[in-house]
Amino acid sequence: MSNDKLAQLSEAGVSIWLDDLSRERLNTGNLAALIRDKHVVGVTTNPTIFANAMSKGEAYDEQTKELAARGADVEATIRELTTTDVRNAADLFRDVYTATNGVDGRVSIEVDPRLAKDSDKTVAEAQDLWKTVDRPNVLIKIPATEEGLPAITKTLAEGISVNVTLIFSVERYRAVIEAYFAGLEQAKANGHDLKGIHSVASFFVSRVDTEIDKRLDAIGTDAATALRGEAAIANARLAYAAFEELFASDRWKALAEAGANPQRPLWASTGVKDPQYSDTRYVDQLVVKDTVNTMPEKTLEAAGDHAEITGDTVTGKGTDAQAVFDKLSAVGIDITDVFLTLENEGVEKFEKSWTELLETVTGQLEKAKD
Repeated sequence: MSNDKLAQLSEAGVSIWLDDLSRERLNTGNLAALIRDKHVVGVTTNPTIFANAMSKGEAYDEQTKELAARGADVEATIRELTTTDVRNAADLFRDVYTATNGVDGRVSIEVDPRLAKDSDKTVAEAQDLWKTVDRPNVLIKIPATEEGLPAITKTLAEGISVNVTLIFSVERYRAVIEAYFAGLEQAKANGHDLKGIHSVASFFVSRVDTEIDKRLDAIGTDAATALRGEAAIANARLAYAAFEELFASDRWKALAEAGANPQRPLWASTGVKDPQYSDTRYVDQLVVKDTVNTMPEKTLEAAGDHAEITGDTVTGKGTDAQAVFDKLSAVGIDITDVFLTLENEGVEKFEKSWTELLETVTGQLEKAKD
């Protein structure tokens, strides 16, 4: 193996996905090299990733000029640019997809974040993206807002594979699994082959520590300070306990017998924000089978260099994880408010990135017309 630590992570049952995509990565062969050398078996994108990609360099200029010449508006241009990248990345991962029977080799693309509070428009957008990319190994990302939950069910019912994103609380995660089960049941009733439908549930990690640490610092007591950096990993471990519980239910067993694939937990937002913490803590401490860890390249490189992969660091830790949240409540942290704040901020950040993307591409279209 070219990278032992990442190989160990992969062998422990964690699928390594890259949390980034750009035309430059595709054109230079960088993504192909990560697949070949770093055990990368999937890619996730979001509006922020595309906003960053399109604001740098000249990789999109040629296609933008072609679209400008055809009279494409900014929304259509963004759709063409992003789906082209996702389609090409999906083709790059096709061998991985085939070798893993569709479990990995996946590339995710997000619905317009401005639709996060509109179920019907989210479903329509998901269907359009699925048809436009036209690759079996794409995942359509839908946020786990209250309005997103019925959209997740309806999209799955159409036989479309889904990456559920922006999950922060275990309570919401349980609702996501319920939406997944309901979607599969409807897909089966609609005549779809459940073997072809895949899903991951993207559970955000580092942002939980960032928000709760800020609140602990404001409380300022010794008991509060002692809990810094405890919440995110505990939260993810509780999520995995919920995954084990619900995917052992009779309802799931009936779906599995009909060919359904389990919806794997995906650890998202695994880049460490606080320099006081180890830069691989959201990798080392979340090693368990049947999961995905999607990492920015900086975290991927750090994990490959000095991650401490010591086997399963999740299973059986639910009681200790719950104790962390009991202590957080005891020192005055309003957990419900934390998760509501994080969800709202998550949607707002992606909406802001979408606005930046619109502005960037508008400028590039005007430049192309000159």
